[in-house]
Amino acid sequence: MSAPNTPLSPEHILQTGFAFWPAKTLLTAVELGLFTELAKHPLGLLELRNRLGLHPRSAQDFFDALVALGFLERSAEGIYSNTPATDLFLDQRKPSYVGGILEMANQRLYHYWGHLTEAIRTGRPQNETRDGSMPTFEALYADPARLRAFLAAMSGISRTSNQLIARKFPWANYKTYADIGTAQGDLAVQIAAANPHLQGLGFDLPEVAPIFEEYVEAHNLSARLKFQPGDFFKHLLPKTEVITMGHILHDWGLPAKQMLIRKAYDSLPKDGALIVYESIIDDDRRHNAFGLMMSLNMLIETIDGFDYTAADCQKWMHEAGFRRTEVHHLIGPDSMVVAYK
Repeated sequence: MSAPNTPLSPEHILQTGFAFWPAKTLLTAVELGLFTELAKHPLGLLELRNRLGLHPRSAQDFFDALVALGFLERSAEGIYSNTPATDLFLDQRKPSYVGGILEMANQRLYHYWGHLTEAIRTGRPQNETRDGSMPTFEALYADPARLRAFLAAMSGISRTSNQLIARKFPWANYKTYADIGTAQGDLAVQIAAANPHLQGLGFDLPEVAPIFEEYVEAHNLSARLKFQPGDFFKHLLPKTEVITMGHILHDWGLPAKQMLIRKAYDSLPKDGALIVYESIIDDDRRHNAFGLMMSLNMLIETIDGFDYTAADCQKWMHEAGFRRTEVHHLIGPDSMVVAYK
């Protein structure tokens, strides 16, 4: 809130209204592989421009805009280099790379969000399924290249939270777990890597199997992590002591959310646990702007999906029969809700 007698300023309004400028500048840099190139070694203007194949007219403006935005550094001699953060998180060769989700944002979401007004007015998705020809996930899973890119993107947006879940939850009390809707398998991998006593399963549609198995093998975890094909709308969930669902429930409407929680309850033993995590909206619905906009993204991407508060999730868990629930903040907009049977 502004202090008394402080003149009102349109700065916040204008910055938000033009937020697509810095967003597209960063997304373009990721698309060009700029940060991966600079991770090899710093470069001057001419060499960097030539390596990326850019026109001389605006290359310097582009690089300097990234300096001003805090994504690049430039020395007094005009040599460009990554910041510590972009070097760690936007170099494609590093396991810490989170650019997959930004690649997807650039290739898909940036364009589909241009139809937000229509989505708000009609309640209909605005992505590949906009013409009604094919449901969202069928469209994604039908194209192997698009599926691989989507699953890698899910790892990118989730990795830090996955690592925290692997450390914050009392895994020492359990021996087995299953990650439902496992995608590339990063949550399952992070849990197994941090807890050598655990045996895990990744549960997803059969098309995901080779991508999951390749990712698990790359982390040398094939002896303790297996893939179980299945459709959580048609099949029972695996019988394990812990079930995880990361960025799953928000894809679906309320009846499906409640059904998946009930299925988890039915599959767990006494004292077993269900871990649900997403960009959980704060209960007052005032502060987690990312979580609220993620719910708008579900409007763009799905037929009836939406994000929700921790109180909502706890209510559904108790309705399914869970005896106790807890909420733990992870990082940024992400939190996990844990239910014990």
